[in-house]
Amino acid sequence: MRKLYFFFAFILFAACEELVDVKRIEGPCTIQLVKGGTITTQEAIEILKATGTITYRDEDGKLWSIPADEYLTYSCGN
Repeated sequence: MRKLYFFFAFILFAACEELVDVKRIEGPCTIQLVKGGTITTQEAIEILKATGTITYRDEDGKLWSIPADEYLTYSCGN
């Protein structure tokens, strides 16, 4: 029975490891798009390390994602 608890604990920790794949960077941030535009957000952005996708919220609180092939660079800070 004790081995079963360790097994479930291991599965739980492995699932939590997937959550660490997100890097959060405090805003304000500017994202330079491939097509020449820029996006500026006052809030933090999150970057999925595995794919490079940036996720952010606009001024209305709507959630947006930008795939890595649609942006060139990003910069954050004051």
